[in-house]
Amino acid sequence: MPDPVRSVVRRFPGLPTLEGAGVRLRRSFSNNEVPLFDPFLLLDRFGSSNPEDYLAGFPWHPHRGIETVTYMLDGQVEHGDTLGNSGVIAAGDIQWMNSGSGIIHQEMPKRTEGTLSGFQLWVNLPAAQKMSTPAYRGLSSTEIPEVTTDEGNRVKVVAGSFDRVEGPVRGLSVDPTYLDVRLPPHGRFELDPPHGFTVFAHEVDGSATFDGSDPRPVEAGETALFGAGGAVRARAADTGARFLLVSGRPLREPVAWYGPIVMNRQDELAQAVRELRNGDFIKHRRPIVEE
Repeated sequence: MPDPVRSVVRRFPGLPTLEGAGVRLRRSFSNNEVPLFDPFLLLDRFGSSNPEDYLAGFPWHPHRGIETVTYMLDGQVEHGDTLGNSGVIAAGDIQWMNSGSGIIHQEMPKRTEGTLSGFQLWVNLPAAQKMSTPAYRGLSSTEIPEVTTDEGNRVKVVAGSFDRVEGPVRGLSVDPTYLDVRLPPHGRFELDPPHGFTVFAHEVDGSATFDGSDPRPVEAGETALFGAGGAVRARAADTGARFLLVSGRPLREPVAWYGPIVMNRQDELAQAVRELRNGDFIKHRRPIVEE
């Protein structure tokens, strides 16, 4: 007998947050929700038509023990890191960075006519990979396949697969799926994530109703966490809908979190802070780029 349709079990409207050197954003979930979203740690949505809300950016700062995923919807962000990578993340581009044993980078939004907007997702690394060699994936919008269905749905596949199309981000320990889904008015969508995986959706624009026990539409800016079960089924409102749909294998490991560093134990955090102060936080400096 097939598993029942996954239902929305929690909703997160997002909280206004000031981050970096003074960037205004909305945080959907973070350290208080770690057990719920495992292996995902944080989701931020940044966006404004006022450059004062974003130009201060995210100057040089460290990461260890996580992957950071930056997805630009509008505008551009300039980046650089201690692996020697640098460039611009433009609209539709993805930066999927594995900080591993330690990286220092910066992400500086560029002044934009109109709106600058995007997302950053943090994905936890398993204990066995937290001190691995850092790696960087930079994907332009043209490298991300888009599936157009007979019903008029448009689905960009960053990671995982949809309709037999596989995304370019592969080989990660949590087997993530990362889809950008656009539905026309009253359009329908279905995905069957692996059994036992964590699944959530963030409504970018419009609204959608997801089958299950909660009949209320998920509105723009809201993040919906799904419970256990089988398929995720969505139906767009008369305005259409656009949402990110993300899934991944839970790690079920202890989490010790201090700012941009996420490890498994408090002594590992203390060691990372000492290394930052002593100047030996970075273990690898040669450029490593994953195609």
